Amino acid sequence: MLHYFRIIKLMLIRYTSSIWVMIICKLDKSLKIGKNCKFIGVPYFRPKPGSKIVIGNNCSFNSSKNSNLIGINRKCMISTLNEKASIIIEDNCGFSGAVIAADVKIIIKSGTRCGANALITDTDWHLDDPRAGNPKPVIIEENVWIGEGVKVLKGVTIGKNTVIGAGSVVTKSIPDNVIAAGNPCKIIKQINNL
Repeated sequence: MLHYFRIIKLMLIRYTSSIWVMIICKLDKSLKIGKNCKFIGVPYFRPKPGSKIVIGNNCSFNSSKNSNLIGINRKCMISTLNEKASIIIEDNCGFSGAVIAADVKIIIKSGTRCGANALITDTDWHLDDPRAGNPKPVIIEENVWIGEGVKVLKGVTIGKNTVIGAGSVVTKSIPDNVIAAGNPCKIIKQINNL
């Protein structure tokens, strides 16, 4: 019986969260969200005026601690850091407690799954510090699976159908159709059955 109460609770959270996100989207013209997106908990959107965040159709965002059994330690946070920055998320992508922050450009192509508490950023942050390098775009190709706790850093392209193992730190581009993991992330094996 308790199981069914949990399901009903998640359905109510999804319904009310989706309404809040649509209200946020109407109020902020920098944010565009496609059809049939699902939200469990309200993500934190922070587009800088003049920038853009575009989310495709059928995407899902888990921002409630109970929405993913692996455990989420924060809401999804999607932000642009300057007025020329853009984040493009294509159709059928899923995120759980992910942070996505662009100073230049981040493109996440269709079918990408992003595990709990992952970070995707195109900047070193603290750009006023001379030790920080220049921001560089991040591109994640189609059907990528990013494991729990992964950090994808600036200037990286992850090839289509690739799997990035949990806890990895991706500092260099990874090709199509491989499994890669570690700190720094390295190719472990080729995926041949795709």
